[in-house]
Amino acid sequence: MKRIFLIGYMGAGKTTAGKELAKVLELEFIDLDHFIQARYQKTVSQLFQDVGEGEFRKIESSVLKEVGEFENVVISTGGGTPCFFDNMEYMNKAGTTVYLNAAPEALAARLNTCKEKRPLIKDKNEEELFAFVVESLEKRNPYYTQAQIIFETEELVNRNDVNKYVQQLIDKL
Repeated sequence: MKRIFLIGYMGAGKTTAGKELAKVLELEFIDLDHFIQARYQKTVSQLFQDVGEGEFRKIESSVLKEVGEFENVVISTGGGTPCFFDNMEYMNKAGTTVYLNAAPEALAARLNTCKEKRPLIKDKNEEELFAFVVESLEKRNPYYTQAQIIFETEELVNRNDVNKYVQQLIDKL
């Protein structure tokens, strides 16, 4: 029985690497945000707007613990998931946690190309986005670094990189 939780900041490659990792290991893949969206028939942005961040984080924690009982699965969490309630402690007990780590410069560059899909950053220019990423990482790193495996994803930029990184990650698992 395998249960792997991928954590890290938005843009770190959790979904991209998670799908490939699950495929190679012949496990089910679950993106926590997509699971929540399917359950509530609303985007994460809409839920944030409708119920507020506090209530959303309660929903997220509850759903995490639900999918965290599934077996033979790779779960890609939301960027903030590890930072609330006992989520990080829960994931460390329920399975293997992997922090996909990347430098703020790499994250900001990746996020700048898709920021319209992300409500927290959609209105930020490049300089504001970088400052936001740096500040957010400072707050979140104490949670992220509780992961059992810290895996660098600096160069995760194309399909070949994903395959290479997944093989390296499998070696660490």
